[in-house]
Amino acid sequence: MESTDKFTGKAEIYEKYRPSYPLEYIDYLISETGLKEDSIIADIGSGTGILSRQLLGRGYTVIGVEPNDDMRTVAEQTIKPNSNFISVKATAENTTLDDNSIDLVTVAQAFHWFNMERFRLECQRILKQDAKVALVWNSRDGSSDINKESADICQKYCPNFKGFSGGMEETPIPFHQFYKDGKYDFNCFRNDLQLNLAEFLGRYLSASYSPKETDKEYHPFITALTKLFEKYSNNGTIIFPNITRSYLGKVG
Repeated sequence: MESTDKFTGKAEIYEKYRPSYPLEYIDYLISETGLKEDSIIADIGSGTGILSRQLLGRGYTVIGVEPNDDMRTVAEQTIKPNSNFISVKATAENTTLDDNSIDLVTVAQAFHWFNMERFRLECQRILKQDAKVALVWNSRDGSSDINKESADICQKYCPNFKGFSGGMEETPIPFHQFYKDGKYDFNCFRNDLQLNLAEFLGRYLSASYSPKETDKEYHPFITALTKLFEKYSNNGTIIFPNITRSYLGKVG
C-alpha cells in the first residue's frame, strides 16, 4: 500500500479523535520563525487540517498540501470557507507550489511517510531565503505503563504495526541528514489527554495500522483495548500520557 493511501477510510475518525497541538507549541513556532501577518505557511501532509486550523486561527494564510482524497475532503468541509485556507492535492515531494513563495513549512504527524531527500529538495525550492521547516508529532509517552501495554496489544492484533508514529521510536529518523549542517532545535511539550472510552478507542482506530471493522482482528483488538482502559480508568476517564515532539530548522 502506498503511504498516501494508508488513511483512506479513516478520515472521519482521524478528525474526530486525533488531538490538536499545545498552545505553548504554537506560540513557540510563531516566535521562533518570525512569522508576520502576511506570512504564508505550507502545511505539508495536512490531513484533515488539525494543525492548519490552529495556524489559521492565528490569522495566517495556510496552504494545505494533502494527496489523500478522504483526508483532504474532510479538511475542506470542516475549515471555514472564508478562512485563509488553500487546499492543494499534491504530494510532499512534488507540492506544485511556486518557487521561493513560502515563509514556513509545517509537517504534523506525516514526515515519517515522506521520501526525506526528495522532500528536503522540495522545501529548498518552495521556501523563501532563511525560512524554516517545522516537523511535529503528538507522541505517546513511551515510559508510561499504559502505553507499553497498548503497544503489546497493537503488536498482537495489528499486522501492519511497526511501532507508534510509523515506527519512528524503534527506528529513529536521521534528522541531522534533513536539516542544514545537521542543526535543528528539538523541544518537547507535555500534551497529556483526558479521554473517555470512545475517545481512547478512537485514538487507536485512527492509526494507519489499526484493523478495519471488516478485519478478523478488529473485535479482539477492541476487547483488549477496552480491558486496558478499564484497568487504568478512574470514573470513566483516563489521563493518556502524551508528548508533542518538535523539530525546527533550516534546510537550505
